[in-house]
Amino acid sequence: MGRIPSNVEADVPAIGFIAHVDTAPDASGENVKPQIIKNYDGSDIPLKGVPGLALKPSEFPELLRHKGETIITTDGTTLLGADDKAGVAEIMDAVQYIMTHPEFKHGPIRIGFTPDEEIGRGVVKFDVPKFDAVYAYTMDGGEAGELEFENFNAASAKIHIQGSNVHPGTAKGKMRNAILIGQEFGSLLPVEQRPEYTEGYEGFFHLISFKGSVEEADFAYIIRDHSRELFEKKKVQMQQCADFINAKYGAGTATLVLKDQYYNMREQVEPHYHIVEIARKAISDAGLEPRVQPIRGGTDGANLSFRGLPCPNIFAGGLNFHGKMEWVPLESMEKASQVILNILSEFAK
Repeated sequence: MGRIPSNVEADVPAIGFIAHVDTAPDASGENVKPQIIKNYDGSDIPLKGVPGLALKPSEFPELLRHKGETIITTDGTTLLGADDKAGVAEIMDAVQYIMTHPEFKHGPIRIGFTPDEEIGRGVVKFDVPKFDAVYAYTMDGGEAGELEFENFNAASAKIHIQGSNVHPGTAKGKMRNAILIGQEFGSLLPVEQRPEYTEGYEGFFHLISFKGSVEEADFAYIIRDHSRELFEKKKVQMQQCADFINAKYGAGTATLVLKDQYYNMREQVEPHYHIVEIARKAISDAGLEPRVQPIRGGTDGANLSFRGLPCPNIFAGGLNFHGKMEWVPLESMEKASQVILNILSEFAK
């Protein structure tokens, strides 16, 4: 945590800016060798660490929106880490400007960098009273112009299937194959509510791991929905699947453990909607078209909002997060830094 004292006499609320320093575990973030493509011309960008691999506008048409800009990519062997090192860089760039331009007027500023956001524990030990901000913003979104103040309600579901292994030669009427029972469990959930078939405000059941043998199997889902009512129904539906399996194959065959992870921050931010309007104006004043949209994921701001620190999310500029095709335009990062300054100026008026 860090802080910059106010340089105005007016009573201005303390505003925080937060980013996370960890990167996604989906691909290696070690020994990152970024590529810097100046004055991007709209062609394919070879990722030189892996022969034949390239960022192609035919696959990622949003590249064409950034012709003429400086594009930073991976070399194809690791993550870039823009999620969320871009947010860290943008905040520190704004801090550097503030510290070298004493004529820039602002109220109290709070800065926080957190670990473990990517595993959902980013603010478990975050000391909100010590941070001492009235409102905050996470710099952790995607394309330039994005502004988000609502996210999924989220839960995890872990299922253990206890089967019964018998020699296949004498298995009739005796064997209960835990792998097949686990597959049957999955088939009871609606296919159309898988992530690959959903968008916008639509929720999903997402199978994230499956490991097992004939004797026993373990698998895990994440459950997501923007609607609290539909979220609760999804958890009930998951329990009904476990109950069905136990009724069919015997008590104790399926053991389900459900755990809530975070909730939609909209209900905590909306009573303070002026902080969204200020961010919207700050984005517009930076020369961008504000795009207010729901987060199809989680954010540290959700847990912070429920702990008394209303905390919308602002773009960091990166695209294709969590994979080796990750990239970020330098100009989008510069715009994000300008948005931070614009927000502080608005609060100081």
